[in-house]
Amino acid sequence: MRREPRPAEALTAWQHPFLNVFRHFRVDEWKRSAKQGDVAVVTDKTLKGAVYRIRGSVSAANYIQLPKSSTQSLGLTGRYLYVLFRPLPSKHFVIHLDVSSKDNQVIRVSFSNLFKEFKSTATWLQFPLVLEARTPQRDLVGLAPSGARWTCLQLDLQDVLLVYLNRCYGHLKSIRLCASLLVRNLYTSDLCFEPAISGAQWAKLPVTPMPREMAFPVPKGESWHDRYIHVRFPSESLKVPSKPIEKSCSPPEAVLLGPGPQPLPCPVASSKPVRFSVSPVVQTPSPTAQSGRAALAPRPFPEVSLSQERSDASNADGPGFHSLEPWAQLEASDIHTAAAGTHVLTHESAEVPVARTGSCEGFLPDPVLRLKGVIGFGGHGTRQALWTPDGAAVVYPCHAVIVVLLVDTGEQRFFLGHTDKVSALALDGSSSLLASAQARAPSVMRLWDFQTGRCLCLFRSPMHVVCSLSFSDSGALLCGVGKDHHGRTMVVAWGTGQVGLGGEVVVLAKAHTDFDVQAFRVTFFDETRMASCGQGSVRLWRLRGGVLRSCPVDLGEHHALQFTDLAFKQARDGCPEPSAAMLFVCSRSGHILEIDCQRMVVRHARRLLPTRTPGGPHPQKQTFSSGPGIAISSLSVSPAMCAVGSEDGFLRLWPLDFSSVLLEAEHEGPVSSVCVSPDGLRVLSATSSGHLGFLDTLSRVYHMLARSHTAPVLALAMEQRRGQLATVSQDRTVRIWDLATLQQLYDFTSSEDAPCAVTFHPTRPTFFCGFSSGAVRSFSLEAAEVLVEHTCHRGAVTGLTATPDGRLLFSSCSQGSLAQYSCADPQWHVLRVAADMVCPDAPASPSALAVSRDGRLLAFVGPSRCTVTVMGSASLDELLRVDIGTLDLASSRLDSAMAVCFGPAALGHLLVSTSSNRVVVLDAVSGRIIRESTVFQLPGVHPEPCPSLTLSEDARFLLIAAGRTIKVWDYATQASPGPQVYIGHSEPVQAVAFSPDQQQVLSAGDAVFLWDVLAPTERQVPTLSCVCLGPPGPPETLSPPSPATKASPGPPQPARQARAQDRWRTQRPGPASSPGSRSPSHVRHLHHGWASVPGLPKVAMGTCPPPASGGWLRLKAVVGYSGNGRANMVWRPDTGFFAYTCGRLVVVEDLHSGAQQHWSGHSAEISTLALSHSAQVLASASGRSSTTAHCQIRVWDVSGGLCQHLIFPHSTTVLALAFSPDDRLLVTLGDHDGRTLALWGTATYDLVSSTRLPEPVHGVAFNPWDAGELTCVGQGTVTFWLLQQRGADISLQVRREPVPEAVGAGELTSLCYGAPPLLYCGTSSGQVCVWDTRAGRCFLSWEADDGGIGLLLFSGSRLVSGSSTGRLRLWAVGAVSELRCKGSGARSSSVFMEHELVLDGAVVSASFDDSVDMGVVGTTAGTLWFVSWAEGTSTRLISGHRSKVNEVVFSPGESHCATCSEDGSVRVWALASMELVIQFQVLNQSCLCLAWSPPCCGRPEQQRLAAGYGDGSLRIFSVSRTAMELKMHPHPVALTTVAFSTDGQTVLSGDKDGLVAVSHPCTGTTFRVLSDHQGAPISTICVTCKECEDLGVEGTDLWLAASGDQRVSVWASDWLRNHCELVDWLSFPMPATTETQGHLPPSLAAFCPWDGALLMYVGPGVYKEVIIYNLCQKQVVEKIPLPFFAMSLSLSPGTHLLAVGFAECMLRLVDCAMGTAQDFAGHDNAVHLCRFTPSARLLFTAARNEILVWEVPGL
Repeated sequence: MRREPRPAEALTAWQHPFLNVFRHFRVDEWKRSAKQGDVAVVTDKTLKGAVYRIRGSVSAANYIQLPKSSTQSLGLTGRYLYVLFRPLPSKHFVIHLDVSSKDNQVIRVSFSNLFKEFKSTATWLQFPLVLEARTPQRDLVGLAPSGARWTCLQLDLQDVLLVYLNRCYGHLKSIRLCASLLVRNLYTSDLCFEPAISGAQWAKLPVTPMPREMAFPVPKGESWHDRYIHVRFPSESLKVPSKPIEKSCSPPEAVLLGPGPQPLPCPVASSKPVRFSVSPVVQTPSPTAQSGRAALAPRPFPEVSLSQERSDASNADGPGFHSLEPWAQLEASDIHTAAAGTHVLTHESAEVPVARTGSCEGFLPDPVLRLKGVIGFGGHGTRQALWTPDGAAVVYPCHAVIVVLLVDTGEQRFFLGHTDKVSALALDGSSSLLASAQARAPSVMRLWDFQTGRCLCLFRSPMHVVCSLSFSDSGALLCGVGKDHHGRTMVVAWGTGQVGLGGEVVVLAKAHTDFDVQAFRVTFFDETRMASCGQGSVRLWRLRGGVLRSCPVDLGEHHALQFTDLAFKQARDGCPEPSAAMLFVCSRSGHILEIDCQRMVVRHARRLLPTRTPGGPHPQKQTFSSGPGIAISSLSVSPAMCAVGSEDGFLRLWPLDFSSVLLEAEHEGPVSSVCVSPDGLRVLSATSSGHLGFLDTLSRVYHMLARSHTAPVLALAMEQRRGQLATVSQDRTVRIWDLATLQQLYDFTSSEDAPCAVTFHPTRPTFFCGFSSGAVRSFSLEAAEVLVEHTCHRGAVTGLTATPDGRLLFSSCSQGSLAQYSCADPQWHVLRVAADMVCPDAPASPSALAVSRDGRLLAFVGPSRCTVTVMGSASLDELLRVDIGTLDLASSRLDSAMAVCFGPAALGHLLVSTSSNRVVVLDAVSGRIIRESTVFQLPGVHPEPCPSLTLSEDARFLLIAAGRTIKVWDYATQASPGPQVYIGHSEPVQAVAFSPDQQQVLSAGDAVFLWDVLAPTERQVPTLSCVCLGPPGPPETLSPPSPATKASPGPPQPARQARAQDRWRTQRPGPASSPGSRSPSHVRHLHHGWASVPGLPKVAMGTCPPPASGGWLRLKAVVGYSGNGRANMVWRPDTGFFAYTCGRLVVVEDLHSGAQQHWSGHSAEISTLALSHSAQVLASASGRSSTTAHCQIRVWDVSGGLCQHLIFPHSTTVLALAFSPDDRLLVTLGDHDGRTLALWGTATYDLVSSTRLPEPVHGVAFNPWDAGELTCVGQGTVTFWLLQQRGADISLQVRREPVPEAVGAGELTSLCYGAPPLLYCGTSSGQVCVWDTRAGRCFLSWEADDGGIGLLLFSGSRLVSGSSTGRLRLWAVGAVSELRCKGSGARSSSVFMEHELVLDGAVVSASFDDSVDMGVVGTTAGTLWFVSWAEGTSTRLISGHRSKVNEVVFSPGESHCATCSEDGSVRVWALASMELVIQFQVLNQSCLCLAWSPPCCGRPEQQRLAAGYGDGSLRIFSVSRTAMELKMHPHPVALTTVAFSTDGQTVLSGDKDGLVAVSHPCTGTTFRVLSDHQGAPISTICVTCKECEDLGVEGTDLWLAASGDQRVSVWASDWLRNHCELVDWLSFPMPATTETQGHLPPSLAAFCPWDGALLMYVGPGVYKEVIIYNLCQKQVVEKIPLPFFAMSLSLSPGTHLLAVGFAECMLRLVDCAMGTAQDFAGHDNAVHLCRFTPSARLLFTAARNEILVWEVPGL
């Protein structure tokens, strides 16, 4: 037995450079090592060598141990331990290390995938080792994946002890490797090896390649990271001091929050390079904790994907985390971490990190906000603005946020994570890496993946402050210039080549210099050479041998100049030699020096001088000669020109010989930065006044990209109608912005008086502003001037607010006075001024004054800081005074109120934020405290005052400005889990507010941030409900417009148009229309009445709310069946209950009468149904919509048709539902992405149990004979679940059985129970296999079909199978029970097929009676069939189109209607019963348009249909003879629209190329082709019978054609005389691109049936509106605003009704006579078609392949 070596005595030279542990201790001899259990030597095919396999069910009983005895010691002192191992698939493993510290304390360090969380004691550290290749979930620790790879686990033992136990590492004492794994070897070393690189490849960089003996073999041409995994723990991103931290004297920058440094302790395995597998996390105690600090409980990272890292379309915005120390931040993509009392969440697809206090079970969605836009530029300076290498975008900082702006579209994406202003930026030449540094000392730097926005690396700069960064063109070298802590200039070079491969940034060299450096660049021709300039010096630098050296350029007489910027010019031929490059340097004296980089001499020296014309104030021409020069701040050089920015505000473009100015642009302030785009066609310029734009050299037009306040923003206000934002700032400006484009519209500047507060007038284009002098002024947005000024205050204005109806305005000042104004007319005047009302000396705040939502109450802080007063807004009578002053124990001061806010009027809540970081909720009438919350605060940080708070209109979210963060609370939940915290601002947030439509949030501080609210709005359009909006009432009864009902904002329009739109103003709904409060639990109970749809995309914005009673439309019938669902039809023969799904609707139909009921409420298409065995309850499940985080399950009462329960079980689509035999439980199964099995108790529908399935599952079923057993089938396994109940708790016991090879390699796709104990399973290869559930074995299988078996049903002795081939087969399986005893020897000859039917699509649903004689079967073709085995027949019950419905037309007598579809069919339906009568089918063609002939010569039997197809053909079908009469080919391309003339003797057709053909339907000849619209598809042809003399032309028909380029032509024709004459030509403005929900709006036009002189048009114009054009007056007479762009249009012939369909799944009905509107929802997709019947009694609407038939009551 050997003695424990002491570090001072150990001679460790023999361990260098590395030590092969297995070889040194001769593991193969087992003399100095021990093995236990199943340990064997095997040959591994991947490594092509011998490895040790350790396996066994119990890890502790199967292991390899070194040394043999616990009393011995390895005595290995190497800092790094390399473990080369591979976990065995679907097994656990454990690695134990006994490590001795320098004070001889032995600590056990364990790594395992058994551990679920990090645990630590003084002598034991347990780390969960997260593995790969699974879908990210919150609990990711578990079995090794099936495709586990060989892994190099690199453990830094020194940092492990130092970071987690604050001890110094001594030596490694012992190692134990426990089952189940393969291990190749163990190595120790003091060197940090890179396993994926060779020595020659990285010889120039200070990294050490993996020795050949340790390296994994990599075949030629393959990547190491594609075959193996490298895990480094702890990560190099966590830089810790080399000595233990002394708690008594540690500097602030070295101490993390919590009791010592606590990095998140979890290694992450990845086949790709791991960015930061471990990072420290700010640990925060729970607000309710009694002690000052809470115990820390870190949680593991989720795994990183094996195949690829996640990426989304919206993935451009990188994650970040706000902590007190910027280097102690979370750095990983798409990770969830949790600590005691703190929940931190960063989303790879979400731009903003979230930190939540309290429980980790937070409110949903998480996150609830996503950064959409930023108004601002600069912050630390305005010199940082870059072009991307492709010239498509500009990269610039906005305080702590890095913005990438696409110059053509204005779209922004963000890089978030910095906690202070960004001081420097650099982008490499391939747009791969972006480097950034923040200003606060000590400077923290970040490297980003520019394409995905993911932060790759976070590190602390050796410099105290970084001033400039420059990348080499390849991105392998990054250079920075800054100041050290002594103020000396410092230059640092970093190697960044390994960052993209998962490595770290390494310092290659650093140097101090006494010379001033203002600009620094890496040359393009040599990555080891750089140049710098500054006060009196221009120097060339070189990196060689790890040393930075510089040499000065001989400047001669220019040695005293102050140089400001430099740029390299590359030769036109692209020569990379240094001799081909020239260096241009500019100075504040106006000099531009051209320097030869090879000879290091000045070739040319020029000077920019102003020349003024007599009496001219500005320079007219620039020359280079002697005299006082113009200070040049920046220059940029392209191969053809030089761009110069100067402090006189000019951007000038010069040729390289500087002979004359090519172009110049004058700015409003000094130009601080210029940058020529890579193609040389655009020049970016930035000014010190916060402007950013570019000059287009081809068009000679200057484009403004961004404007910004130059000081913090103090307050903001929003205007509802125009979508405008007003901000006031410390820079003494008031600015008005367009919220849609984030562009500045106006600015108002005062050099003497500083603005303090701002608010808009609710109804007029006016805003009010309060100033520091006490003045309150009103400004006109139309005239851009001051209207009225009042100076009734003696101190600075601190608060300003108006009542919602705009009649009253209130202001307060720092002297305590309160003023009330009457704003009933534009010349507003003072009503009252009361002194000593408001708390004096209170800072200006957007929440200093608050008016209730109904305008009746006014609240403010005063007359003292400890009181809040509530007054009547009209009378100013004091109604309530509340003393909120309590002793703040933390500061020993009396608590005071900071801000006030009213909740919705229905709640009657008044919210008050206090100086002690509390939010107190008061009853606004009685003053009673309703609830009180402590705002989450980091420990050790003094709480900052909350200047602003606001509550959403639905009282769901509370928004608080807290320091530099925004906090969002779930206000509806009493036991709130804590807030979500959002970072991004670098200075305290001064104001937060919801947008009028509640879809966005604005925050203002250093800049203005616009956030999208990701939660579905509670105020939604009611499904199948309607809205009645009347014209505005008298002034005393008119309610203010609701933010949720306003028209979509747009730019200001002409006065004539504005007057026309006044008729369409909406009103706030009455109390009866407000949705009930929603329970925060998973199960939501809905009361009787209409229910809001929580998933319609953007429906709330601009839509009309529901009425108290009545409606214009009633859903009469649904035509179609959702064939893409599964088990989405139920039928009970004994009760007659029959239900199926169509889109979002559950359709309950009486099979005898055909009458339908429609159960609505789902927010997405319904995927499946389940009927309880008692037939009293129906469960329906839908997928996740675009605005909901979870799918939805609704539980219906069958007898009453009411939704009783609402469940949100899964984040993905529900694949299957099933009730237990006793109806006590409901099981739900998530799809292949979710893979979650959940059990619900049907008494309350509370979640009983939930489990994550290891593989995708295709079906689930309860055992009908045993309610305690259910079975799942999936990929290669059958899983049996046994339900064990102990009291109220139910647990699941699982047993998994593999599918025998005899069944085949296909997946199990369906199942059903047979006679006990049999289970039938169908496979994707067409096999049916039979299982003995008691023995858990498959004993019989037979080939039942050629395609996959998607459905199995059993009853008695018969089995029904349905396949993807459309075959429905009936099998006699009575003898199968007897075959069970034969086991695997059973033969399938005893099973025979009785009947077979072939249907029109794959079978997806079926219900049969108990004897399986008859049933209903659904197919993917959208058809429901009634099947009778006795008769061998199948009869259509429900038939819909398989593909998109393109047109609906009606017969003249309105007895029939016809539809056409992209499936090539034309179907004729009986209008009364909506039964299919005739079908015309054309194979392999899409029918795109359809027309029904008008009454022809009084012979209704000659009814024809004209159908246009995708091949350009036009077919004429006879309805009476049910045959095709004629086929013609008038177009070479696809037809888009067709119409008959009024006499039926002519057919007009339009195609996608813009041609209109006129043909005879009897002869098939085309006698005229009109090409006026050529180039754009014809979208509409409309024909009406009208004498055209009043239009000045001749003709019997008036018809129009509308094309996709927003042009409409109107024609008069008499086809019998072959006469056609153009009457009018309309062209409407066309934006560049207009899409709504992914659809391009069409151009649609129609003649007005109630006024022949009017034409109505909708299209993708500048505004969302219906344009009404008068053909006689030749002008637009009216415009009807719309909430969205229209996708379809129809005018009612009998009434003044207009129907408009939208891509937002919504239909709007407009009464053009009354000026009112109603909105309806019910479709699952864009409403692309709506058609009134000729009598106007019915309205048909279509979305995709579903058709809804609406009845218009009263007609």
